[in-house]
Amino acid sequence: MDVVKRVHVVPLGYEFDRILEPIRDQRADLVYLLEDDSASGHRHGKRGQSEESVDGHETRNATAAADYHAALRDELESIVPEVRTWECDLTNVYAVLGDVTTIAARHGDDQVYVNVSGAGTIPAIGATIACMDVSTNAQAYYVEPSSYAHDGTSEPVSVGVDEIEEVPTYPIESPTRDQVAIMEFLADPDAWDGYHEDRTAPPKKKDLIEYARDRDLSFMADRRSPDDRSGEDKGAFRVLDTHVLEPLSEDGYVTIESVGRRRVVELTERGENAYRAFRHKLGDEANYVR
Repeated sequence: MDVVKRVHVVPLGYEFDRILEPIRDQRADLVYLLEDDSASGHRHGKRGQSEESVDGHETRNATAAADYHAALRDELESIVPEVRTWECDLTNVYAVLGDVTTIAARHGDDQVYVNVSGAGTIPAIGATIACMDVSTNAQAYYVEPSSYAHDGTSEPVSVGVDEIEEVPTYPIESPTRDQVAIMEFLADPDAWDGYHEDRTAPPKKKDLIEYARDRDLSFMADRRSPDDRSGEDKGAFRVLDTHVLEPLSEDGYVTIESVGRRRVVELTERGENAYRAFRHKLGDEANYVR
């Protein structure tokens, strides 16, 4: 029988106690530290960006590596059987959302807890939304510090832990696997070869149907290709609209426009972000670094 693990996911920012104490208190079996990819580059001897210029002023990157991160890892590794570092763009809500849902999906049979207070506002928003996805079983929590004390670079921005609170979340529906697969096709012109040769124009609905058949997507499982590939299977168009394109269009992920007698489909910027957030449903590999 598989043992259920207590898995903690924590964006790594300018905190110490707020990250460590909940993990110690709940006796976590596995911890994922979401570390900003620029900070990871700095830790591995690459040129990391710890400062950035905004209108001529130098401002600290809220996700840069801090002096005490190594000590935090050492402390975690002394109390947790396994600690993994997972590279993530902590400056992008959709990147955090996607990585948290990916980790949660990989631990569908475990108890997954997500600390939304470890690295500031943007990671907190992405992590909280991830816990609202009905396809995950993750529980968000917030750690109230005893006091705020330092700037974060040489010492953590807060000290102690006053209270650990569950964050209330409201279920949201994420795109289905079939919908994500179609978004993947729309996002990658290289995938159009054999379906849609004109890369200067978006694919047609017919291209999506042929791609879905070849990929054995579930919404096309009962739709056989006509003997004449040039023939139109009107039922297939209805199924594509109902199960994929209409929901994606309503969410603002795709646009559907008439170009002559053709109906072409294009991924929006919002759709690109959604694909980035939910592509784990297609079985992407993990990107933790140790």
